[in-house]
Amino acid sequence: MGQVDPHRLALLVTAALLGGLLALGLGLQLGRRRLRARWVHHALFFAVCAGVGLSGLLSGLRGLALLPALALLLLMPRTRPGRAGHWRLALGCAAAFGVGLWGAW
Repeated sequence: MGQVDPHRLALLVTAALLGGLLALGLGLQLGRRRLRARWVHHALFFAVCAGVGLSGLLSGLRGLALLPALALLLLMPRTRPGRAGHWRLALGCAAAFGVGLWGAW
């Protein structure tokens, strides 16, 4: 088996973190409101932001495809958790990351 490029590994790890973030956010949205889960959700959010930034840097010029995802992620704190705007923006972030992942791969 060949080696995985560092930028591709960063993209895959970030995608996994984003999947966990979305799953935990969905659980919180559906009523599983525990203090510990909220802190994990926030920690995952910061890890995803860092991962998108690192993936973009490691991908070179192709990493510019991740800028829309990073911009949408940075808008997340301006929305109110539990409201429709929050989960809609989260889905937009996931879609933008998917497109950016394809472009940066």
